[in-house]
Amino acid sequence: MNALAATNRNFKLASRLLGLDSKLEKSLLIPFREIKVECTLPKDDGTLVSYVGFRIQHDNARGPMKGGIRYHPEVDPDEVNALAQLMTWKTAVANIPYGGAKGGIGCNPGELSISELERLTRVFTQKIHDLIGIHTDVPAPDMGTDPQTMAWILDEYSKFHGYSPAVVTGKPIDLGGSLGRDAATGRGVLFATEALLNDQGKSIAGQRFVIQGFGNVGSWAAQLIHEAGGKVVAVSDVSGAIKDKNGIDIPSLIKHVKEHKGVKGFSGANAIEGSSILVEDCDILIPAALGGVINRENAKDIKAKYIIEAANHPTDPEADEILSKKGVIILPDIFANSGGVTVSYFEWVQNIQGFMWDEEKVNAELKKYIQQGFKDVKEMCKTHNCDLRMGAFTLGLNRVARATVLRGWEA
Repeated sequence: MNALAATNRNFKLASRLLGLDSKLEKSLLIPFREIKVECTLPKDDGTLVSYVGFRIQHDNARGPMKGGIRYHPEVDPDEVNALAQLMTWKTAVANIPYGGAKGGIGCNPGELSISELERLTRVFTQKIHDLIGIHTDVPAPDMGTDPQTMAWILDEYSKFHGYSPAVVTGKPIDLGGSLGRDAATGRGVLFATEALLNDQGKSIAGQRFVIQGFGNVGSWAAQLIHEAGGKVVAVSDVSGAIKDKNGIDIPSLIKHVKEHKGVKGFSGANAIEGSSILVEDCDILIPAALGGVINRENAKDIKAKYIIEAANHPTDPEADEILSKKGVIILPDIFANSGGVTVSYFEWVQNIQGFMWDEEKVNAELKKYIQQGFKDVKEMCKTHNCDLRMGAFTLGLNRVARATVLRGWEA
């Protein structure tokens, strides 16, 4: 089941639990606007090349739309649509005043030079500048993009609209980026895991973790879990996978990854098959890479007692059912990885106020939002007698539905 079908399925289940009528359901599901643009630019060798860019603006009932821009060869409208919708529910679960959007360009950023990436970003911004904005739609980095990409968007947008730092988040600190933004998603994963374990009468210390994916989110989560006394026993990324049942030395691994561009070859642990990472023996599994990795083929072999979804849509619905029967507790993506968008909101607030926060304040506020979010999700679980995924979906959906009705937008 692809990401859009799975997201729509969860939406329908949550809608039924809430008893929404079909007209309201339809108006919540249909995207506000879908944009598709052609981006033509000269390559460094003088030849012209064209790429297709997308921006799906899903919902703005609760505030400006918010969502990343990804550069990836497999960017397609269905996936972007699903991720835009997930952002709508995620911002509502986090209780920040945003709606959902997502965008991307179908390209391989690894095959483009820095100057080609800059030209591509500027052309894309020229095509969508009148459709994004501080109080309309606020992009952020995603797969294949970074703070530098946001700096180019900010600069190009500002040529049309004047200096507008709040038009994007995830910017470099020197252009109004927020302290703590780089670690925010990984730190949010830590706070969300702590909230879940505390609810179960446990703590991070002594728990055995397996992390799939060692990019920004996975590496920060690993570092913070290690500092909190958790034992990271296996890690993987695109280069390979490693394991040490006594716990991996995470600071040494981070140093190795910086030098060698991957976990492969790390001398402090044993190499294992990348495909086995999800079924390694552990207490807590954190998928922090691509979507759809936990499916009906491998779900029955997963040994973890808890799954914290740091990636977007890592578990498909069939796997959900299998894991639920096994008693595995899943902390869903629309809550577990909301730390990034929450600190993006803090960045936006700082830009609008023209007053920057110190990192301690950013992290303290993030912890407050995550802890409150967990309480709100648990409350919905009790109300509707459902699991955490449906608790999060009903929470997000209910908040967006109420805003929609209050505005008089229901069809």
